[in-house]
Amino acid sequence: MKKYQDHYFKKAKQDKYPARSVYKLQEMDKRFHLLRSGQNILDLGATPGSWAIFAAKKAGPQGRVLAVDINETETSFPPQVLFMQGDILDQDATLHDAIHSRAPFDLVLSDMAPNTTGIKIRDQARSVELAQAAMALARSVLTQGGAAAIKVFQGPDVPDFLKEMREIFTKVKTFKPKSSRPESPEVFVLGLGRKVQS
Repeated sequence: MKKYQDHYFKKAKQDKYPARSVYKLQEMDKRFHLLRSGQNILDLGATPGSWAIFAAKKAGPQGRVLAVDINETETSFPPQVLFMQGDILDQDATLHDAIHSRAPFDLVLSDMAPNTTGIKIRDQARSVELAQAAMALARSVLTQGGAAAIKVFQGPDVPDFLKEMREIFTKVKTFKPKSSRPESPEVFVLGLGRKVQS
């Protein structure tokens, strides 16, 4: 696949990040103040690793980042980042046990996306499936008051997803970063202030 040679792609190379996606997280953090020193962070869909590196910088040496992706990565991470390869849609308990053993988390990030087919309705449905999996994990591992930022492709299933997010968080916002490609259907759903678990 031909790489998208734009401003953010070039900037990522200059800033020594493995992908341009880091600027989406930077924009979200600037707007919603997601990242703070000392946080315990779960990063889903982490490959190639830009979000985990940026999150680790913001969390500092006292913070921890668990980065998870279905694919391997050759990225060298800071010492406070643990990378695990695995599929959160898989029923195998090994990955889920590892995630829960490091809970509670202050922040759940998900940049997960399906391998697109070009069939819009199918890609959107698969994106929502991944977003729902991230939301379910956030529901079970976030500390009270914690936050989540979850990518989803815009489409007819998103209103129901937002409704489910509002059951978990006191505030729910949608955000399309400027660094997101204009033709991309992605939007990020921010859940702020994890409600007290009933």
